Amino acid sequence: MNHTTPSQEVMKEEKVQMHKHKLRKFNPFVAAFIIALIILPQLSMVPEFWINQMNSIGISAIVVFGLVILTGSAGMTSFGQAAFVGIGAYSTAYLTVTLGYSPLLGLLVGLFITGVVAWFLGQVTLRLSGHFLSLSTIALCLVFYYLFGNMSFLGRHDGLPGVPAIEFLGISLQPARNNFYLIWFCVLLTLWLSQNLLNSRTGRAVRALNRGEGMARSFGVKTFHYKLLAFVYAALLAGLAGWLYAHEQRAVSPSTFGINYGIEYLFMALIGGFTSLWGAIFGAALILILRDQIQNIAPKLIGSNVNVEMVFFGVMMILILQYARNGLIPLIVQWIRGLNDKQKAKNALTDDVLDEPSATRLAYGVERLRLSAPATSLAPRKNRFHAAEGEAILQVQHIRKEFGGLVAVNDICFQIKSGEIMGLIGPNGAGKSTTFNLLTGVLPLTSGKVLFHGQDISNWPAHRIARMGIARTFQHVQLLPDISVVENVALGAHSRANTGAVQAALRLDNESEHQLLEEAMKQLKRVGLEDCALLPAGGLSLGQQRIVEIARALCLAPSFLLLDEPAAGLRYKEKEALAAVLHALRSEGMSILLVEHDMDFVMRLTNHLVVMDFGTQIAEGTPAEVQTNPAVLEAYLGGVADE
Repeated sequence: MNHTTPSQEVMKEEKVQMHKHKLRKFNPFVAAFIIALIILPQLSMVPEFWINQMNSIGISAIVVFGLVILTGSAGMTSFGQAAFVGIGAYSTAYLTVTLGYSPLLGLLVGLFITGVVAWFLGQVTLRLSGHFLSLSTIALCLVFYYLFGNMSFLGRHDGLPGVPAIEFLGISLQPARNNFYLIWFCVLLTLWLSQNLLNSRTGRAVRALNRGEGMARSFGVKTFHYKLLAFVYAALLAGLAGWLYAHEQRAVSPSTFGINYGIEYLFMALIGGFTSLWGAIFGAALILILRDQIQNIAPKLIGSNVNVEMVFFGVMMILILQYARNGLIPLIVQWIRGLNDKQKAKNALTDDVLDEPSATRLAYGVERLRLSAPATSLAPRKNRFHAAEGEAILQVQHIRKEFGGLVAVNDICFQIKSGEIMGLIGPNGAGKSTTFNLLTGVLPLTSGKVLFHGQDISNWPAHRIARMGIARTFQHVQLLPDISVVENVALGAHSRANTGAVQAALRLDNESEHQLLEEAMKQLKRVGLEDCALLPAGGLSLGQQRIVEIARALCLAPSFLLLDEPAAGLRYKEKEALAAVLHALRSEGMSILLVEHDMDFVMRLTNHLVVMDFGTQIAEGTPAEVQTNPAVLEAYLGGVADE
């Protein structure tokens, strides 16, 4: 939507290369952290107490990594992670203590049982939403707590003592200093896997769940599949933590897997920031250290052993929810850098060494455009239809939508031809956006049919309709505000790739990611926003965000595009540029259905108009015909045409 000179293009490319270099440069924080982990257990001056404390922090951090994915990214609050820790712990304890098998088998069996239980529970609980889902996870934790405490072969409430130490190459890892290396190796491994997962096609789909499943489905995301994936992944991390816990403590009992621990894990995630993997380590460390210190100091101060730490943590939670909902990490970074302006602090986080998802993934998209990545383009969508000019591609036949006794859309009929821009207009509340939702599968039809290239797609799920080549924008902008523009746009191409979670976690998806992000950059350049590719989407103006939504829709490679008020918030020149883009799309054979309140914009752009009022179709024709239609004038001007 804008024009650049060759020199400007060179400057843009140099800027991209600078970002690549910055992201690949040596990270002193991570290096220092790893060196400290290697040296710390070897220092005799470090008491055994603090080595044990570090081991507990590492085990808890692994559980909280799962909550970053499940709650922070997918938006599903779970109080039941302690139950999955218990499954992993009891599985290895029973196999090693009662049956005499090796801890390695205990790990494999524990992860398998944890994954299967999570999969079956997810099939039921994840169909709930909001507080119902949270309540179901509380029930889950209570159920497993009482199961652990009442099964005789698991030792009832006494648990199973005598869990053997893990051995590696004949060396026992029982001393806390030896076990330290295993635990923190698992911490760094799961951190790496989780970071890779978040910064991938899979991660974008999971994060989209947090902004509304309707938006995610509209770009081919199978939302339940990704909800289940996040749930099982978080459970597996908890199961791994349970295995480490059992062999670290050499015993298991139900008391450490109750609902109070499930709440504690959530509190750790809250303190570090629900979207921060490094914050998970910080949150685990702060809670465990504070708890032990308060339990040690409080009795000396007040002369009682009451649970003072519970009162302290309760007050602390209220203060964090009130003043630091994003966690303490952003506040600490702001304090260190001496930045008072919140927006500057947010931008500064992009370069921060913590590499948390809410920070460095703003520039992550360009980092994945590696110089080593193959220069292949994203393959065309296989089922894209090619219609002859003037051929009807969409036929809407007497569609109707009822919400209880309210009829929102009644007997709407029209068809759209290949290469046509049609406007769907009407006063506020006419049913235009509801019609959009019916055509794209967000809402089911009460009656009627929708045919796309002659195929009945009535009541198809939204993700299946998207894969047919139908893309849309939304009346209210639905972007992921904390990630980069290029990643938001890449979500539109989700259905054009097939890399899975395992490939993403192991970072075997480089070629696919390169293609997806190249396609996103291509569409951003098409609409003139390539300069904004690295910026957080939430920092753009409303008009720019609407253009980003159009670029995201184009990433689907649609043959039919639905735009819901695309010109809202745009200035005159921006509207002119948008009109030029839409004309170019029409010249390529794309069909467009447009809902817009700017009548001058609509009349100059469209070939055909359908007018709605109170859910019914009151007129259809060319812009000139509609402008003189008495029913339309009455709907807009309140009966002026009768005077």
